[in-house]
Amino acid sequence: MELAQVRLLVSDFGACYRFYADILGLRPQSGATDGPYEKFSPATGSAGIALQDRAMMAGLLDELEEPATGHRSLVVLRVDDLDAYCAQITERGGTVVHGPAPLTERMRVAHLRDPEGNVVELQEWLLLRG
Repeated sequence: MELAQVRLLVSDFGACYRFYADILGLRPQSGATDGPYEKFSPATGSAGIALQDRAMMAGLLDELEEPATGHRSLVVLRVDDLDAYCAQITERGGTVVHGPAPLTERMRVAHLRDPEGNVVELQEWLLLRG
């Protein structure tokens, strides 16, 4: 398992994008100023911070939440075999609340919550950037 990123779930994507890019000086991956997702990286190192529209995640998890409330962060873990890992989680008494399911053509995801209600996303990358 590998920590892929810490993702912040935001309501005002544009303002947060400008903060991380213009104020903090982090490098955006794609330039998606209107979202719903963007990853930012420092000048050195491979770890980064990502922004995701909060309403998009609430919809993915089939939750009815006001955009300004709800989840604020998301821990993202990369696994090699999503189905096998979700089976292990279930055997250990955990509950997968969404997935495994495709998110993009490059990845499949599953989501669960920790005891405090924080969302954890498990990712299986199908295609890596070339």
